[in-house]
Amino acid sequence: MTTIVLKDGAMELEFVADDPEEKFLTTGVSWNQYEDLLTKLGDRSRYRVTYLEGVLEIMSPSRRHEVWKKNISRLLEAYFEETHTRFWGLGSTTFRRQARQGGTEPDECYCIGEEKEFPDLAIEVVLTSEGIDKLEIYRRLGVKEVWFWRHEQFVIYHLRGQQYESVPNSVLLPDLNVALLAEYVLIPDPLDALVHYRHRLRQD
Repeated sequence: MTTIVLKDGAMELEFVADDPEEKFLTTGVSWNQYEDLLTKLGDRSRYRVTYLEGVLEIMSPSRRHEVWKKNISRLLEAYFEETHTRFWGLGSTTFRRQARQGGTEPDECYCIGEEKEFPDLAIEVVLTSEGIDKLEIYRRLGVKEVWFWRHEQFVIYHLRGQQYESVPNSVLLPDLNVALLAEYVLIPDPLDALVHYRHRLRQD
């Protein structure tokens, strides 16, 4: 059970992990309260915090969630290495813009080509029902591409102008075979997946 109490304009937190993947949603939260919460949580990676115009979501990832996340990042970084694609992995860094009233912590994210203030690519593993509209937050942050891992496949959105559009393959990484990547994400043994994926990339 997760309890969030607003007391004298500040947030008091109490977490009891009785569910492998908890999600708590509350409304009426100011930007200052959101930032105060981030300060209190510090660098503890157990919780992911998302904010959009007064709505706050706190999520405690499950073991399965983290396994998918690591499988995806490990294989994608192998692709970057094998294709000599310059990248910066920023993990679950908190990104926020007060002027646009949005902030979130991706499961994984990357700058491609050069390091930037905000990532080019954000990856989200979705196992439970969605709460806050993450795509809207990423739009406000100006993230060029968002990948959702949902139902054991990738759903990709690319930012064109001020709106995202669903695309079958990555525009940022046009030579990446996303369907092939998904096949290797599904291999149960991470080492087997990585070794065979690298071999496949070298064949192509």
